[in-house]
Amino acid sequence: MDELHNALPRDRFLPLPDHNGRSSADRLTGIEVEFAGLTPEQAAEIVRAKWGGTVSREGPRDLVVSGGRFGKVKVELDITLKNAWVEDVAADILGDLVPVEIVTAPLAYQDLPQIEALLVTLAKAGAKGSGAHFTYGFGVHLNPERPDDSATIAIARAYALLEDWLRAAEPLDAARWVMPFVDPWPRALVDALARAETWSLADLGRTYAERAPSRGYGLDLLPLLEDACPDTLTAVPPDQLKGGRPTFHYRLPETRLDEADWSLAYEWNRWWVVETVAADADLLAALAQDWQDYRAALTTMRGDWLERVTNRLDLAATP
Repeated sequence: MDELHNALPRDRFLPLPDHNGRSSADRLTGIEVEFAGLTPEQAAEIVRAKWGGTVSREGPRDLVVSGGRFGKVKVELDITLKNAWVEDVAADILGDLVPVEIVTAPLAYQDLPQIEALLVTLAKAGAKGSGAHFTYGFGVHLNPERPDDSATIAIARAYALLEDWLRAAEPLDAARWVMPFVDPWPRALVDALARAETWSLADLGRTYAERAPSRGYGLDLLPLLEDACPDTLTAVPPDQLKGGRPTFHYRLPETRLDEADWSLAYEWNRWWVVETVAADADLLAALAQDWQDYRAALTTMRGDWLERVTNRLDLAATP
């Protein structure tokens, strides 16, 4: 593993960098965590005991903890087949292959350690992550509120250029690879973003709709783009548009809440790297040029690009 990944803290959440002179201190983040080993009822009761509030039912399988310290928390079986009785049968047959998912309200940065503490409590009660069984493929989704338009584009560019590095440092469990949720961005999209020094958000929307018209990527931009510039998404199949929200939807991290060396803070801090690169115009421009040179070379391998990224990041300031 490279020096930067080794330096990322696992016991604290790094504050997101400011963008274009605007503070990120007030940006909120929603968290979604999938796991097995507990029923929705057991998980909801742990949330209630930890944060207060009351548990109520919302639909045949979903629960809501409301009135607690951190707003509304949904606890649900993560299965949607558009037919209630089919979902019931599928849930019974598949058992733990259908994860329980906890979905928080948007949280302030200073409240993120409370999520870590909740995951520790869930793990002690029997919650299991992806590594507990070869068929599990559970994820953590980070939904940080987007900054202004130019910073949003910079973050998308940074992710495009860093995605191979993120994946190589923390390879996905085999069960997640076969699921249509965390595909890498198409190379054609990365090529376009590497040249996107003067894009508007509408340019991003049109290009994303043309080259990555799906929600099944490690960073899903469709909710953000549907909120910010829905008119640019006419090329996206309607079943991929589930509603807009002014946040990124970063779904690459795996849930490993039952493993001693894993932490939510570490996964958050990997996203921090993406935003930190985005906030450093010179570093982002250097990586973008590196990518263009790499793609123009007659003989290159995937490892060549990883080496270039690692060298750039290891030379940059570590946390």
